[in-house]
Formats: sequence, C-alpha cells, structure tokens
Amino acid sequence: MSGGVLSHPRFISLEGGEGAGKSTAIAALRDALLQRGHEVVLTREPGGTPLAERIRALMLDNRDSLRGDGGEDEPLSAEAELLLVFAARAQHVRQVIRPALQRGAFVVSDRFTDSSYAYQGDGRGLDPAWIADLERRAVGLRPGLTLLLDLDVREGRARTAGRDLWPDRIESEQDDFFERVRAGFRRRAAAEPGRFRVVDASRAPGEVGHAVAVAVARWLEEQA
Repeated sequence: MSGGVLSHPRFISLEGGEGAGKSTAIAALRDALLQRGHEVVLTREPGGTPLAERIRALMLDNRDSLRGDGGEDEPLSAEAELLLVFAARAQHVRQVIRPALQRGAFVVSDRFTDSSYAYQGDGRGLDPAWIADLERRAVGLRPGLTLLLDLDVREGRARTAGRDLWPDRIESEQDDFFERVRAGFRRRAAAEPGRFRVVDASRAPGEVGHAVAVAVARWLEEQA
C-alpha cells in the first residue's frame, strides 16, 4: 500500500515509449502465464471497456472530432487530456480489472497509471502531485509488477514511421516530448526497483519477448 493505492501481485503492466514492441512482449507474457496454468486477462489503456474505448478515441483523435460546428480547431488541453485518461481508467478498473483479480486471474495491461506520470506529467508538464491524487481517489490500484520496455526515442520513432496513415495526437508529438516521457519512465523505474523490471527493447522482438518471459518467471518465483 502506498498513499492509499493498493499494489496487487496478479496485476502486471507493460510500459514504454512509441515503437518499444509492447505487443510482442505482451504475447510472450501471456504465454508464460498460461504455461503455468493461470487465467490471463489482456487489456489496454486508455480503453479496456466500451465506454473507456470511446474516451480513448476522443482523446487520441487527431482529425475532425475536436472541431467546432464552424470548423474551428479546439485543441485538447493537457488538463482535459489527463482527466479523460483517468475517467477511462476508473471505468476500466471497476468493470474489468478488479473483477478479474477478484476471481483469481492475472491481469496484463498495455499501459496503466505510470503512463499518466510519464506522458501527462513529464511530457505535458502537469503536476505529479495532482496525478498522484487522481490515482489515489479514482483508481486505488497499482500493478505488482511493471515491465518497462526501454528504447531510444529515435529508434522507436523510426520503427513506427509509416505504420499509421493517420498518426494519433500522441504519436504526432515531437521528439523532445518523447525524450521527456522516456526520462520520466526511467526515473519511476529507478525509484521503485521492487516493482519495475527494465527490459532493453532495442533487441530483436524474439529476444525482447524472451527477456520478458524470464523476468516474469523470476518475479513469480519471488512471490512464491
């Protein structure tokens, strides 16, 4: 327990910047848990429920949905972005994560609150104390294990170049934004070595997947 936030041993998150290869890592993590006979629920943030996915679409849309009736652009403020993320997260925790944990399943989430500290805190410059208060009041839950896929920003951007015809609002940010995000993730990992495992994501996807599976196996042994 930290400041009213409960850490759950069957809740695992994967974090990292753009192009870090979380999809491959999540598959390896799922397989490692299934091989041990566990039920595994895979989910993502923002999102994870129908309502939360609608909030995700609103937050990430880089095209027409944030324009007024007269066609004028209405930029989404950093504060509104943070609150949308936490609205989606509160719904996600209540509808998906807590019920799965209560029945004994492992929950593996592609991103969780650490992303808010990194993207909206370090990236956007919002007060981390505000994020911590929202985490305590609206979420109250933290992963027992967080795998940080660490990758050089330029390499990550090169991997994602051309991947999407319409990059979303976050993907459209400049390199200096992602440098701040990466630094934020690394600081959090250094501050919480008991929860974080940092994985070098510059390696081939298969090697990254293997490193993730090994890290999870060792963590499970530590919990036994």
